Amino acid sequence: MDGALPLLAASLLLSVQVGDARVTYEPTWESLDSRPIPEWFDDVKFGIFIHWGVFSVPSFGSEWFWWYLDGRKLQPYVNFMNKNYPPGFRYEDFGPQFTAEFYDPEQWANTLKASGAKYVVLTSKHHEGYTLWGSKFSWNWNSVDVGSKRDLVGELAEAIRNNTDLHFGLYHSLFEWFHPLFLSDKNNYFKTHAFPNTKTLPELYEIVMKYKPEILWSDGDGDAPDTYWNSTGFLAWLYNESPVRDIVVTNDRWGYDCICKHGGFYTCSDRYNPGHLLPHKWENCMTIDQRSWGYRRNALISEMLTIEELVQELVETVSCGGNLLMNIGPTHDGRIPVVFEERLRQMGKWLEVNGEAIYSTNPWRAQNDSVTPGVWYTCKPKEQAVFAVFLKWPNNCKIVIGEPKTSELTEVYLVGYERKLEWTALRGKGMVVSLPSLGPATAPWGWVLKISKLSEKVVKTK
Repeated sequence: MDGALPLLAASLLLSVQVGDARVTYEPTWESLDSRPIPEWFDDVKFGIFIHWGVFSVPSFGSEWFWWYLDGRKLQPYVNFMNKNYPPGFRYEDFGPQFTAEFYDPEQWANTLKASGAKYVVLTSKHHEGYTLWGSKFSWNWNSVDVGSKRDLVGELAEAIRNNTDLHFGLYHSLFEWFHPLFLSDKNNYFKTHAFPNTKTLPELYEIVMKYKPEILWSDGDGDAPDTYWNSTGFLAWLYNESPVRDIVVTNDRWGYDCICKHGGFYTCSDRYNPGHLLPHKWENCMTIDQRSWGYRRNALISEMLTIEELVQELVETVSCGGNLLMNIGPTHDGRIPVVFEERLRQMGKWLEVNGEAIYSTNPWRAQNDSVTPGVWYTCKPKEQAVFAVFLKWPNNCKIVIGEPKTSELTEVYLVGYERKLEWTALRGKGMVVSLPSLGPATAPWGWVLKISKLSEKVVKTK
């Protein structure tokens, strides 16, 4: 590691400019947790996760293939290897087969843009330790030395920034399953810090300085506390001194004692969707393939979420104040499988019509409707508008929504349909809205009512 970097991390308290005031974040959770999450992250609402690595070569079962094979020695993985590979073939031998010959970063960027997503998070390194850039700290186990012989991170970062307005982020695993230094530290009950000091922290500094990610998505604490990883020291440098100090967003996976408690936005668990408003900004990271984050050759179409299910996941998440980070798994040769591309483009088609109810919205006083199931709310206080997203088109073209408090001036529009809709008030609060007889063709998979001029002031729910 460059001598200056560890000194920076452990160092003196440095300052960062926030508005007109200069704030210094100390390497303590009390101080770091006081940093406001940059506003752009709450506005964007929807991002794409990309799990790509050597696990994409066997593409069997899970991205945890190596651990299930050599760590837990699960029979399906052992049988798969014995049946399909010669005796003595090791997981490391998959490395040269991670060839990425069809990897076209500009095509990826265009597909991601077409999804309607506003940010992307790429796995720069998963728990297997293989880095998708030529890391100085991952000798002979990185994409420049072994496999594609390309800087896969750098190429995507450039394509995203040149061709789209997406924010570029990187996932990075703190631990590695079988790294001898990590295993040695673990055997010493994490009282020694050889692995984070010579591997994890240098890599983190390297990707921040080299690629300037706007999201740093940490994962894989290895059952070690944040003090082992020196997470607070690194984050103090990231927020105070790094080149992305004013814009970077981080998550909550900086040690086993941090998740859903410390850091930037909370993830709490994989596929977390609480269904109610949380007091802290959060993210629902989830997969189109319900069984794996990485690509699986043995996946069935029945194991893929439908576009209707994905739209529902997005709407529920945003209504409750979260962001949706939807995962895809490319192939070892660099292709986005067509089922994932189809889902991405379908999401983009839906958002092209209905994005007004998603992007830059706030949670309303009610997240879902008290009368009709499957109706979720967002709002825009500046426009004094409430959006009611409904996921099932009523047979009689009339929908009852129980939450809005109407006035004689209240106006209702179906987003994507030009004419004002007729409605009648319910006693107390709520309304019955007459939908156009053209049916659900205005925008498949979910529809949005935009309601304005209510008798109540539309405010953001905190």
